[in-house]
Amino acid sequence: MQSRLVRVSWLTTALLLAAAVAAPGARAAGGAEVVVYSARIEQLIKPMFDAFTARSGVRVRLFSASEAELYERLKAEGSSTPADVLMTVDVGNLWLAQQAGLLQGFQSAVIERNVPAHLRAKGNEWVGLSVRARTIVYSPERVKPETVPSYESLGDPRWRGRLCLRTSKKVYNQSMVATMIKTLGEKRTEGVLRGWMANEPRIFASDTKLLEAIAAGQCDLGLVNTYYLAAIKAKDAAFPVALAWANQKDRGVHVNVSGAGVTRHAPHRAEAIRLVEFLSMPEAQSLYADVNYEYPANPAVRPSALLAAWGPFTADQVDVAAAGEFQAAAVRLMDRVGWK
Repeated sequence: MQSRLVRVSWLTTALLLAAAVAAPGARAAGGAEVVVYSARIEQLIKPMFDAFTARSGVRVRLFSASEAELYERLKAEGSSTPADVLMTVDVGNLWLAQQAGLLQGFQSAVIERNVPAHLRAKGNEWVGLSVRARTIVYSPERVKPETVPSYESLGDPRWRGRLCLRTSKKVYNQSMVATMIKTLGEKRTEGVLRGWMANEPRIFASDTKLLEAIAAGQCDLGLVNTYYLAAIKAKDAAFPVALAWANQKDRGVHVNVSGAGVTRHAPHRAEAIRLVEFLSMPEAQSLYADVNYEYPANPAVRPSALLAAWGPFTADQVDVAAAGEFQAAAVRLMDRVGWK
């Protein structure tokens, strides 16, 4: 009885949302629309949606919530969902949605032309739309960049008591370790992580707090997603933290994606595909780069001037789907080495 009530509750939510997006004034001229479930901050994606509507005449209706809530909502709504597109950060989240059968693939010459194969699912069940690199940051006053050429180098004993890391509970770190397992194997990856833990790193809840700790002299180096540093540098160019591209002489720096997929039961499938295709095009990709401080997934589009000033880098070409495929193994490994 209880499960039935839960199911009714979810269906009621779905019907209310469907009614909301179909309300008078909710549709663009001609009734064309697409409903997006998004875990991204609205102000970061609204410029792209506005540009899509201006170009196509298709209205975008946005519903925002956490990744976990959107995942559960799509499962509960099933074929009754009003959602056409799921949009979220980290390929691990997109991979889980694909594995749960919440997304559908589609063929698109536009996507194949604009987004490299290793940044999307093989059948386009999800498509990477922006790239976020997770690399080494350091105090230029206390660290020489040539002493930190790789992720492995963070295990050097010279960094004992000087290393900062974000909590292992964050999916960004889980995805990074998962792709390391794919590339290096679990045994070698465990050795790298044990080197980090031997240096007794200070653990922070956020990349921003980690960067502030380096600037304050609480530690000397760490790992962050580059857009966190870019957002700070945009406000304070003199912020005393610099960036080093990891592993440029071998596999390249770890990258992840934010992206989108067409939901399995999309009521407006054609419009959904059209939106995802648009988001891969130069116009939308440039907006991503300028607003979000993320790198375009489309290699034909230049990053923002702030990011371009950091210079080009070699990115790891491992299929980013490994971030989902090996995520459970990564979590177990991080727990085993004592990364809190």
